[in-house]
Amino acid sequence: MGKVQAMSGHDGEYYIGLMSGTSLDGVDAVLASFTEGFKIVNRLQVDMPAGLRTKLLQLQQTGYDEIDLAMVASNQLAELYATAVNNLLSQVPPVSSSQVAAIGCHGQTIRHQPLATSPYSVQINNPARLAELTGIAVAADFRSRDIAAGGQGAPLTAAFHAHLFRHSHKQRYILNLGGMTNLSILPPGNGSASVLGFDCGPGVVLLDAWSDRHLQKAYDENGQWADSGQCDDRLLHDLMAHPFLAQQPPKSCGRQDFNLDWLEDNIAQQESAARLIKRPQDVQATLVAFSAESVARAIHNFASEDNSAGAKLYACGGGAKNIALLQALETALPDIEVATTGDLGLPVDAVEAAAFAWLAYRLLQGEASNLPLVTGARGERVLGALYPA
Repeated sequence: MGKVQAMSGHDGEYYIGLMSGTSLDGVDAVLASFTEGFKIVNRLQVDMPAGLRTKLLQLQQTGYDEIDLAMVASNQLAELYATAVNNLLSQVPPVSSSQVAAIGCHGQTIRHQPLATSPYSVQINNPARLAELTGIAVAADFRSRDIAAGGQGAPLTAAFHAHLFRHSHKQRYILNLGGMTNLSILPPGNGSASVLGFDCGPGVVLLDAWSDRHLQKAYDENGQWADSGQCDDRLLHDLMAHPFLAQQPPKSCGRQDFNLDWLEDNIAQQESAARLIKRPQDVQATLVAFSAESVARAIHNFASEDNSAGAKLYACGGGAKNIALLQALETALPDIEVATTGDLGLPVDAVEAAAFAWLAYRLLQGEASNLPLVTGARGERVLGALYPA
């Protein structure tokens, strides 16, 4: 099941990867080439319009006429993706759509229930519309086949991390600090054998939501607001009791597990017991510690390699720009050097989009791109569905 016949008629030199993550701050777009190894030709970011972000947040929960809302949001999202693609191709040096074999587009996750009685994961998207707007074939729906094969459909980037970042004799960790955190554990060696990966818990989703609630800002720039507060150890203890953190891999999570309602319930219980109202900046500082400690616990519990032999963690994603969060990781992981993927030649805000360019490339080559050890699938599968130009 690991390889099927490569798809013909897609001879473009380039691939585009698009990613709009859990944080809903915008779309990352990467133009990449795989003809001689891996090379990023251009990249850009497009901000998420406020109205579309509101719709996508509404869709995280059940509501009135949500099918109509999802379809309208899918169309608007496809238009935003198309804007990102067309702007990307117009950069210097310009690239024509005929030179692009395919766009790899993950879509926007609105529900992720891999452990339900009838498991599913929903990424709204309109790849047919995107293909029409760009004149480029679109690879999408990357999770469904893995879930059909008994996996969780996530995380899907571990194979790409292994392909690009694995070291011959040093242990490496690749940590995506997006809305949720996902960790790829790359033991010394080559290829993807024995590579592990799983979600650790919340990355910046709670930090962003709390900042939006109290500062009316989409995120806490550089973690400055968190730095003005003090970690509340009792609240941190309660947050760390979330059952997902103790769950054995394979595992993946989403807003259904870590959200503002859950956080505020924990805060309310603490305030009721202590009869003391918590300062918002102290909660923000606690959330920074929570994200870092959940990663540290995951490494301690599930990474078997000795970290004394030069193991290093490389962070990527929007949270890798949060100085307070990186410092918290250094504190929580004293035996592991913390850096960013920029040190490996790939900017922090390009890694996930680049991964979906690679997943599109693998689909057109007829090559499997899931890792059963990571997702729990019964075996390797070719992921994605292709919408021709």
